Amino acid sequence: MLKVIPLLLPLFGILRGNRYTYRWSTLLIWLYFAEGVVRAWSDSGPSSTWGTVEVVMSLVFFVAAALYARNPESHLD
Repeated sequence: MLKVIPLLLPLFGILRGNRYTYRWSTLLIWLYFAEGVVRAWSDSGPSSTWGTVEVVMSLVFFVAAALYARNPESHLD
C-alpha cells in the first residue's frame, strides 16, 4: 500500500496534461520497473507473477508518457 504514495505526486499534473509532469514521471516509473524486475527474478509463486505485471505496466506507462511528452501538437504547457 505504501508503494502507491509516490505515484500520487504526478497524478494531478498528469490529469491536467502538464508536459513537464509527464517528463519527470518517466524517471519516477523506473523505480517501479526495477522493483518489479527484482520481484519477478527472485521471488516465486504469485509474487513473481505480480512482479512481471509491474514490469509490463511500468513499461506501458513509460512509453505512453514519453510519446505524449514528445508530441509537438499536444496542447500542453
